[in-house]
Amino acid sequence: MLDKQSRIYVAGHRGLVGSAIWNNLKARGYEHLIGRTHDELDLTDQAAVRQFFDEVQPDAVVLAAAFVGGIMANSLYRADFIMQNMLIQCNVIGESFRHGVKKLLFLGSTCIYPKNAPQPMKEDCLLTSPLEYTNEEYAIAKIAGLKMCESYNLQYGTDYIAVMPTNLYGPNDNFHLENSHVLPAMIRKIYLAKLINENKWDLIRKDLAKRPVEGTSGEESSQAILDVLARYGIYNNKVILWGTGTPLREFLWSEDMADASVHLLLNVSFSDIIGIEKYSSVFYGVSTDGTVSRDSSKGRGGALPQLGEIRNCHINVGTGKELSIRDLSELVAKTVGFNGCVEFDSSKPDGTPRKLIDVEKLHRLGWKHRVEIEDGVKMLFDWYREDLHSQS
Repeated sequence: MLDKQSRIYVAGHRGLVGSAIWNNLKARGYEHLIGRTHDELDLTDQAAVRQFFDEVQPDAVVLAAAFVGGIMANSLYRADFIMQNMLIQCNVIGESFRHGVKKLLFLGSTCIYPKNAPQPMKEDCLLTSPLEYTNEEYAIAKIAGLKMCESYNLQYGTDYIAVMPTNLYGPNDNFHLENSHVLPAMIRKIYLAKLINENKWDLIRKDLAKRPVEGTSGEESSQAILDVLARYGIYNNKVILWGTGTPLREFLWSEDMADASVHLLLNVSFSDIIGIEKYSSVFYGVSTDGTVSRDSSKGRGGALPQLGEIRNCHINVGTGKELSIRDLSELVAKTVGFNGCVEFDSSKPDGTPRKLIDVEKLHRLGWKHRVEIEDGVKMLFDWYREDLHSQS
């Protein structure tokens, strides 16, 4: 297990989840944290990643870095979503193994599950039927990542844990309209429609200066700004959202996700996970002559057919609760104080009809969520507005 002197590399430490994990570890007294921005370390560059691991020699790794986005981005950048994520995962997981990292936590996504998976989705419904087409490439990359962790554990006795969080939201979220997820995009769209109606152009311009839309940074004419916002369904006191509003979604506050991640990183081993299912909590060792022992210090040394099939060792992380996109829009409108009109464009894709995960395994491992969606939406809107007003 890790102690307070352990060197922990958090890949993606500036992102939504990575920053929350970093802060959670700090709060627990882990001071030897290692982070690199994308400018400092390109995780798709194998040589650069190897040199980094040679230099810092981390004891543990949290792989929270990924190439991410919402329905629009997934549809537009399909090649990027599979290639960028596969490169990041292969480089980081490969170098973790090569450098003898004691513990690795891999963050995936519940989009790994089939489009029509039985609800709530248990871990063992993975690869049972086709994926949702609009995010197929990202899902395949994340499935590959969790299978890498599982396979290294089974062959080499490593301790790599894969967690599959539901839809996340929280401080440092991505509010860029071209590639943001549903909740931050909804908050920003509804807030901008409210500001347009209230003629608060100083705040509208500050918003676009902070997060330009298609290169429009707030310095343009009011009409030019209105034109670009209209392309994203943002009008005077009216917002048009994609789809029918009927899909059901589950949301988890990012700081809750961070707490769950750190709990699993510090307190749960791969042997605990397979032990929960049906197997011994002691890894089998294999000597050079093929003799099987129960010396956990040796690791497995090779997959053992006599243990049967070990799969779906990843862990769902979520709340086990859901609401429709339409209900979410009403909650956001109420939180923002928006009295205008929210419409849905049914000609646009809905994505997966329902994505509720089963969190029984997570609860058995000793963790439950704290923040409910009503409180979380308010906290995220407060964070967004404070971030906007904090600009000079």
